[in-house]
Amino acid sequence: MRRTKRYTVNGPNSLWQMYSTVPFIKVVKNFIFIEIARFMPFLSVKNWLYRTFLKMKVGSTTAFALKVMVDLLYPEKITVGNNTVIGYNTTILTHEYLIDEYRLGEVTIGDDVMIGANSTVLPGVSIGDRAIIAAGTVVHKDVEPKTFVAGNPMRVINKMEE
Repeated sequence: MRRTKRYTVNGPNSLWQMYSTVPFIKVVKNFIFIEIARFMPFLSVKNWLYRTFLKMKVGSTTAFALKVMVDLLYPEKITVGNNTVIGYNTTILTHEYLIDEYRLGEVTIGDDVMIGANSTVLPGVSIGDRAIIAAGTVVHKDVEPKTFVAGNPMRVINKMEE
């Protein structure tokens, strides 16, 4: 089960009302620093950008691969543990804008996690320590520690023993 908070809207769909929920200048600032980080070849500089300008919680020796896309509107709701690898072109979302509502949820990624390329992590999920997410997986619910998951819909492939 994803942990998201729901906010109903009246009038046009919630995306049309985005700037009444998030300041325009914040979106512009986040866009600039996310785009710089997406192509930054130096992992320590990339992590510094995330921590300093986007207020993300990023552990030591965590590696965000080329073109990782973190949430544009609420990146501060992302926490990533130590020594984790986020694969190429992965997307980490903390918001969903729908027709009649929008939802916000924290994303927590543990220590020593491996997320394969082109995966999508949806709002409100937690990924436990030492979990492995196969390439192309849509993470739509919590992943227990030491669990290998894959697919869309995501399913458990294997639970690792001690």
